[in-house]
Amino acid sequence: MVDVVVVGLDTFIESDGLKLFAHVARPEGRPGSGRPGLVLAHGYPTGPRWVESSGRTYPEFADRIAAEAGWTVVAFNFRGTGQSEGDFSLTGWLEDLRAAVSYLDAEPDVRGVWLAGFRTGGALSVSAAADDPRVRGVATFGAPADFDSWAADPEAFLAHARALGVVRSRDFPPDIGAWAAEFEAMRPMNLVARIPPRPLLVVHGSIDDVVPLSDARILADTAAGNTELRVITAAGHRLRHDPRAVAMLLGWLDRQRQ
Repeated sequence: MVDVVVVGLDTFIESDGLKLFAHVARPEGRPGSGRPGLVLAHGYPTGPRWVESSGRTYPEFADRIAAEAGWTVVAFNFRGTGQSEGDFSLTGWLEDLRAAVSYLDAEPDVRGVWLAGFRTGGALSVSAAADDPRVRGVATFGAPADFDSWAADPEAFLAHARALGVVRSRDFPPDIGAWAAEFEAMRPMNLVARIPPRPLLVVHGSIDDVVPLSDARILADTAAGNTELRVITAAGHRLRHDPRAVAMLLGWLDRQRQ
């Protein structure tokens, strides 16, 4: 395999007046015209240290994909995480993902945008792609089919979000009822059928103890056409760190070129 030099650029994307940290990885020396583009969407934080470390690990992941797949890759931090401004809300994160799509779509050397989302980022990728023809394919990893579990106890979930540091403002949200209602309103399982005939890859761990495997089956069965469901034996929720999941993503990206 020929070594590919990747040029990485740290920048900021604007979303709803907020600045979101982003890292853009481009393969150097590859023909620029017509290169496909990928947006990486991370999941909801698993702990306070994750909120800080995601700003380092996802750019590294973007560099790897750019080098091995030859794509232009954007990894960004949703509002409330890493160096990005703002406070977590589900619709806010969806707007952030749309802003990242717009950013990448405006790149002169990118011929199309694909999404790869992990956990919450996967569910939001389905929701963003449903009505956006600019998105040419979606890959999800450990994605929930809905957010009903978050809606069960909004006050406890808000306290958890504050403890993680994704809700930073003392006066946010101004209306906890409206903030929590977003969890019930956003249901990827009701939107996923709008993705085909565009390609959809659904990857899930067989022993995921956070999002049940049944969610992956719901997404794949509902989407139907041009959908691949891949279950990784003995894999849990954090698939980005599983080399089998990464290999599946790279293989799927390679097929998108054909």
